[in-house]
Amino acid sequence: MIPFSILDLSPITDGGSVAQSLENSRRFAIAAEENAYKRFWLAEHHGMKGIASAATSLVISHVASATKNIRVGSGGIMLPNHSPLVIAEQFGTLAALYPGRIDLGLGRAPGTDMRTAQALRRNMEASANNFPNDVVELQALLGPASEEQKIIAVPGADSNVPIWLLGSSHFSAHLAGMLGLPFAFASHFAPDMLLSALEIYRERFTPSPQLDRPHVMVGVMGVAADTDEEANYLFTSMQQSFVALRRNARGRFPPPVKSMEGRWTTDEKIFVDHAMTYAVVGGLETIHRKTATFLEQTKADELIISMPIFDMEARLRSLTLFAEAQRDLATTV
Repeated sequence: MIPFSILDLSPITDGGSVAQSLENSRRFAIAAEENAYKRFWLAEHHGMKGIASAATSLVISHVASATKNIRVGSGGIMLPNHSPLVIAEQFGTLAALYPGRIDLGLGRAPGTDMRTAQALRRNMEASANNFPNDVVELQALLGPASEEQKIIAVPGADSNVPIWLLGSSHFSAHLAGMLGLPFAFASHFAPDMLLSALEIYRERFTPSPQLDRPHVMVGVMGVAADTDEEANYLFTSMQQSFVALRRNARGRFPPPVKSMEGRWTTDEKIFVDHAMTYAVVGGLETIHRKTATFLEQTKADELIISMPIFDMEARLRSLTLFAEAQRDLATTV
């Protein structure tokens, strides 16, 4: 059975609060564990009024403390925003608190607008160009410390937290293959290079101490409901959010609307529809069919689902329906 996982952005909804958002993430993780999802990942974004997971390591701990078995991690930590030593210490601490349950997914995008990125990074050019070296440095800091090693992460050293590389282009596919790391592709918002990036990763993969064969996770936006009509209604929250992103008018996550007519231009609709090429939206039968097609197309080893749903109870219902679809897929494949 192909494992399903959850990517949570801790959405701050219209009329909601950061505290409520973080509590919802906790509830969502508990439900994911109860429904046998493999991982629960949180993403680093900054300066966004609709996302509460900027301090990603803290939110990971908040979620992990409420669960017992599900793996919890980052999808991802934007490594150029940090020194490798700081991330090694943070994730070494998490690994000590929650042994055998922590994942470290790494990305090289800023996760924010350029002005905020400048405030985070200080030296933009060096941070972006140093990403491959920073990954290797972080691997060393999380591995066994050698006698010659002058800088040691405490906690962190010998925690061997599994590292994933995340990407939406060919760059991380090449790097993940070269370093022998598992690779997660952001097809939930960047569909264009999905299949070619997976091909590059698999062709270039070199076995490593962490991994002896290629391992691919693919992302989808997923909204499941009792009917296709209800799911499409709930999905309008994500469509509105993407329109706002295109307009550089980031706000809190909006409630769904009966129709998107008049809420986007023709060009904006084309942009959103393209970004959501692989979105899985519908009732149980529809999500079963779309998920099966997507997994067959990508030959993925895992699927991670972002569920952009305004109402928390509807989000929990979607999680349950995707778990049911996963079980159905296991019996029909």
